Amino acid sequence: MVHLPFFKMEGAGNDYVYLDALEDPALVLKLTPEMIARMSDRHFGIGGDGVVMILPSGDSEALMRMWNADGSESSMCGNALRCVAFYVHKKNGKRNFTIETKSGRHAALIVESSAKHGTVQVQIGQPRTGPDEIPVNPDVLGLTGKGPFLDVPVSVSGFEGKGTLVSMGNPHCVFFVEDPDSLDLEKIGPLLEHHPAFPARTNVEFVCVQSDGTIRQRTWERGSGETLACGSGVCAVLVASVLSRNMPRKNTIHVRGGDLEASWTEDGVMLSGPARIVFEGTFSV
Repeated sequence: MVHLPFFKMEGAGNDYVYLDALEDPALVLKLTPEMIARMSDRHFGIGGDGVVMILPSGDSEALMRMWNADGSESSMCGNALRCVAFYVHKKNGKRNFTIETKSGRHAALIVESSAKHGTVQVQIGQPRTGPDEIPVNPDVLGLTGKGPFLDVPVSVSGFEGKGTLVSMGNPHCVFFVEDPDSLDLEKIGPLLEHHPAFPARTNVEFVCVQSDGTIRQRTWERGSGETLACGSGVCAVLVASVLSRNMPRKNTIHVRGGDLEASWTEDGVMLSGPARIVFEGTFSV
């Protein structure tokens, strides 16, 4: 039996189980997809959208590795990145540093900090829109050229829409719809995630523009299902709104777990929002 000290954190309701492996990087070798799925289970485990491990890094304050609730590994989550940055800040007191991920190195800034709660800004990076970068199989959707691919007709049983395809270190398909809340995500989410056009599956965002120009978003997250927030999804939505709707490069995105701020500058897409330590414990598997 393995006993794993953990702490639960959330950013706008996007919650993960976090493991501190800064002093014991070999801990990553003990994890299996089955363990991750069990820890993430909201009925028989701790409960979360997945598991995040914080490891030492040679060039940054920490290395973030993350897994979805089904045990599959992912390369990026903007909300998890902000939570990792807040945790690292609580350990070393620094307010401006970088975190390494499988998608690259990301700058983090601690804007506000209290005992268990903070406001954190992270640099997600520049969007990628090439077919191999997203990735997408162009032939399945009848795409030509190098991208970006905007308002691409995509349909599954029970849904027809036009999606904008973008990678923020992980794949996203963004649909502008009349009312995201009216959609049956439990039905259409898995079909779009596993659409044959997306060889690595995809995250799916359903959004509408509010009367004040802000954006309301629902997310079906690859490997985890519907989540209350998706940080990289918020960044993808901002990029899609700029490219396909000529909207401002800075905006507030209303997700089901709260509000997140995103801006797209020459340095890349920046994501700002809350990070909170919920509780700590030990899980035995």
